[in-house]
Amino acid sequence: MNDLHTHTDAPDQDSPAARLDRLRHAIDHAAHLLPAQGPITVFIHHNTLHAFENETFDEAVRRGGETFGCEPYLSEQRYREALGRGRIRYADLQAVLEEELRNRASDFPDRLGGRLELLLTMLEYPLPTGSAEELNWFVAETDALSKVRREASAAARSKLIAESRRWVLRDLRLWNGSKRKIPAWVSELFQKFRAARIEDWTEETWEAFALESLWRVCCDGLAGVAAKPVAPRPLVRHRDLLLRTHAIDSDLWVHDLLIRFTAAFLDQGVSHWPMPDREKGYFQAFCSLYRGDVAPPDAWFRGVPAELARVQDSGLAPLELIRESFDALGVLEPEWDAYLSATLLALRGWGGMIREVETRADRVAYPIPKESLIEFIAVRLLLERFALAHALREAMDVPGSLAELRTVLLKRIPAASPPSVEVRAFPVFLLAQVLSWTPEELYQMTPDQWLGLANEIEAFDGIERRHVFQLAYERRFRKQTLDALALHARYRPPAAPRFQIVTCLDEREESFRRHLEEIEPECETFATAGFYGVAMYYKGAADAHYVPLCPVVIRPQHYVEERVEESYASKDRRNRSYRRTFGRASHWMHVGTRGFGIGAILSASVGVLASIPLIGRILFPGLAARVRKRAGSLLRTPKATRLQLDRSDPTPGPEGGGVGFSLDEMTNIAERVLRDIGLTRGFSRLVLTLGHGSHSMNNPHESAHDCGACGGSVGGPNGRAIAQMLNDPRIRSGLAARGLTIPADTVFVGGLHNTCNEYVKFFDLDRLPDSHRELFERAEAAIDETLDRNSHERARRFVSAPLTLTPAGARQHMDARAEDLAQVRPEWGHATNAFCIVGRRERTRGLFLDRRSFLVSYDPTQDDENGAILARTMAAVFPVCGGINLEYYFCHVDNPGYGCGTKLPHNITSLLGVMDGAGSDLRTGLPWQMVEIHEPVRLLIICETTQAVMEKVLDGNSMGKTMTEKGWIQLAVQLPETNDILVYENGAFRPYRVQADRLPTAPSSMEWYRGWRDHLEFAEIGGK
Repeated sequence: MNDLHTHTDAPDQDSPAARLDRLRHAIDHAAHLLPAQGPITVFIHHNTLHAFENETFDEAVRRGGETFGCEPYLSEQRYREALGRGRIRYADLQAVLEEELRNRASDFPDRLGGRLELLLTMLEYPLPTGSAEELNWFVAETDALSKVRREASAAARSKLIAESRRWVLRDLRLWNGSKRKIPAWVSELFQKFRAARIEDWTEETWEAFALESLWRVCCDGLAGVAAKPVAPRPLVRHRDLLLRTHAIDSDLWVHDLLIRFTAAFLDQGVSHWPMPDREKGYFQAFCSLYRGDVAPPDAWFRGVPAELARVQDSGLAPLELIRESFDALGVLEPEWDAYLSATLLALRGWGGMIREVETRADRVAYPIPKESLIEFIAVRLLLERFALAHALREAMDVPGSLAELRTVLLKRIPAASPPSVEVRAFPVFLLAQVLSWTPEELYQMTPDQWLGLANEIEAFDGIERRHVFQLAYERRFRKQTLDALALHARYRPPAAPRFQIVTCLDEREESFRRHLEEIEPECETFATAGFYGVAMYYKGAADAHYVPLCPVVIRPQHYVEERVEESYASKDRRNRSYRRTFGRASHWMHVGTRGFGIGAILSASVGVLASIPLIGRILFPGLAARVRKRAGSLLRTPKATRLQLDRSDPTPGPEGGGVGFSLDEMTNIAERVLRDIGLTRGFSRLVLTLGHGSHSMNNPHESAHDCGACGGSVGGPNGRAIAQMLNDPRIRSGLAARGLTIPADTVFVGGLHNTCNEYVKFFDLDRLPDSHRELFERAEAAIDETLDRNSHERARRFVSAPLTLTPAGARQHMDARAEDLAQVRPEWGHATNAFCIVGRRERTRGLFLDRRSFLVSYDPTQDDENGAILARTMAAVFPVCGGINLEYYFCHVDNPGYGCGTKLPHNITSLLGVMDGAGSDLRTGLPWQMVEIHEPVRLLIICETTQAVMEKVLDGNSMGKTMTEKGWIQLAVQLPETNDILVYENGAFRPYRVQADRLPTAPSSMEWYRGWRDHLEFAEIGGK
């Protein structure tokens, strides 16, 4: 009985159900590698290599490069250009190398000098590499064996020639007078140069002889040193092997069909006709389209409709179909993870989008059913079976079944061979010329010494050199940043500020705040995450759907709606009716032009008229924008609107009384925001709360320029909502009961800063008391001038903007960029982000930070001993700022691989993303035109706090702790009572020693950056 009981309860690991469970787990594991980019309309910056976050940054970029076929760092050429510009300093390279060498044992031969000199030389001068055939051609067809490389000094050249001449003449006599065998290459060289007597050789002949001798010695020396074979990237899929052996790419057939179908299945409003059975899921919809007689006529597709009918009629589940495909393809269970990963990554953009839309249905208008990713894999593997079978028929010389295909093809791929002697000798040959190693010195080396030299050079390969370059690149910038903070004199905020303004922590607001403070010294500025703690699903008065306005890691529980005031309700209903009529007509014409008959009629009758607005947008973008806005105002929602923030029902919901927050919830939000930024006393009579967003005519990635803390949406509603909450007498009363008193004459006004065309719009001004009108107008005038200056600072980065522009002219230029249909760079977005400062504004006010710093307001004197406020703040800083920084890093380092390439061939697809041309994988990441001026450095976060508090914060934030300890970000703390800085390195905080003596100064920001386009040093700005 006991045995029977045990047997009955124990899970059967070989049962079909258990196997399917393991298959599902393998799919989940493989899907973790897919891009985590959601719909392009709510673009969320994230760590591109999120799947490797538990590894160190260096390990992750290398593994990510191998997995995705991408570069881990910039090219050596790019780093050397930075070295030439002074962006990387030799002292930093040396310091990084010394640190690296402490952890590395070596058998480097002492007779050749120091390892440090060798590695520095390898960094400073390029070492061309290639196959044996390429190098042999290079040596034979160039002057590599007749002229010393141009990077070598004159002294090194002279030494090489003189020592080679002395050695050969001396040792030639010794060899001739003894029974010692002359090396074969010596005889060959004398035969080659026998045209003239050795006494008559010119310096050019001796130079050529010295180089040939050096080359032969290097080859002979390394001929006795065993080389390790270079392991090729493993080929997992049948298609990869078939492509390697027969140049047949079955993915071309499968992807052509799969891209078109997946785009239609995921469509969010582009398609003219609905997909049949979309609501039943990916697989059933695919069967509905391709099971019948309308299947594609392609030869490889024959048999698919019948197979779909069999699967559908038998009720085979998608997971079972995957298992069936694996059996047919000969993929065993230990291979599931690797095979599924390779399969998903073959079309990773579309696979990733399916996964994101499936898991975050709240971010799209038309969700898709659960299990869609599994069904996508099932369809893909089914199609692959038929495509591979067709490929085998074309190949003709591959016997056996699909299950045997990989075994057969693997036998046809030659085994990996070690690099040739010439390939290994060439770097030594080039280095010897620069380092003054003579042929005699190398000839006298023992095999063990050659082994030590080879190991040292080969260990410091291209990836390792780029790793050191990157560390030196970041080290130089870190010193620049920390020196500026340590040397900057604190600013005393005004005792009674004329007005106060709160913006997003976005680094684009750094220059906005700086210019505003220069113009109006009596103002005070703060910054916080741009969603202002108001996590909500928001629907504007003219919107059809709710969108989440909060960081992506938060799922809102509340709904907020913008509603037209009752007095304008009839006008709003009329305008809605007009918009619907106009929309239906536009849609009818758009669909009609795609038809044969109606299309011909419409093209002939109204085609010419349709070209008028297009020509206007191209030739006169500013005028066309004004005409469009004027025409649109006739149908626009009335301006008299209010946010529905008060919830009457106990449970939140998207309709009726469920819209909004309870009074207690709003009081909690208001208290948290004020305490987080340290605005608990010293309120001015006017406080402005600005969200931000970006609007441009031609930018599919416009959402990537919006507020990251608002989930890639415009943050204006959040700024408006927090102002409305803080103006509510009931909430103020609740705050006062909690010890936070807002003066009765303090008024909050919400607004939106458009960071593209530099425009600020304020909300609910009809509620502004007359007593505050004059003060508001003064603040508005200061902001207007600030926008001119901010435009001027931004314009210096654009080559198309003359450096002689006035601030007003620069603002006109920015407005034109936003409206120009041909403009691929409407704004640079986050392209200058590099560090984040969390602390009081007095630490940074009056400091020119070149729009490179996220600025987060935090007052450590108002926090408790555990850093509760700092913990809340960093919970947003790590994912938002860290995600932005890492995405820009990877998209700049390898834009075709991690980014989406150039914008020029992009087409918006399914309202979810972009494709290259008419059909490609869905391109993820950022386009080159958004990241080309970016400097790829890991984010440096500096918090004004103590080491003890920071350690507690990290202990309570697993993401932040992992990012810090694994090196995804750099972290430092600046002590609240002093300017002393502690830097987190190798698992501990260490004191930072200031490198500079003083900061440069300038009377204003404009005087500092005027005439420059590149990144600038930080400086003290007068008139703080």
